[in-house]
Amino acid sequence: MRIAGLIQDSIVDGPGFRFVVFVQGCRMHCEGCHNPDTWDIEGGTAMLVEDVVAEMLSNPLTDGLTLSGGEPFLQAAECALLAAAAHENGLNVWAYSGHTFEELMDIALSDSDVGELLQLVDVLIDGAFVLQERTLSLRWRGSRNQRVVDVKRSLAAGGAVEFESGA
Repeated sequence: MRIAGLIQDSIVDGPGFRFVVFVQGCRMHCEGCHNPDTWDIEGGTAMLVEDVVAEMLSNPLTDGLTLSGGEPFLQAAECALLAAAAHENGLNVWAYSGHTFEELMDIALSDSDVGELLQLVDVLIDGAFVLQERTLSLRWRGSRNQRVVDVKRSLAAGGAVEFESGA
């Protein structure tokens, strides 16, 4: 898979200590994007999924995996393998996507890898970054149009259900 970067112990990409995988490649090119260096699909570094999993599991303090980017759903098959490994090791999985939950559901109808990854994500921060909606006041997201979606409840309900952090 193509990786822009890996970070241990992030506290801004979900609750607790996160292992963050910044995947390489995004076609959205949002104005004001926080990670424009991840746009080039051919950029970054090629890594084996197994090596990323080993890095994720090397830190016993890790609470969860966060898939960011770039656009994780462009590498859905590989990200699904990472998410499955995270769950097998007791970690929760968060993902950021420029697509909305509803768009991902539509894409999943014709792309089973997207469907599989969506099934493995616990919480999705969805929607394109909109510079005019930029804010520093919302937890875990950069613009007001983005949502923090409880994926399991959303799949059961057939529509987006907001995540309740209990915090």
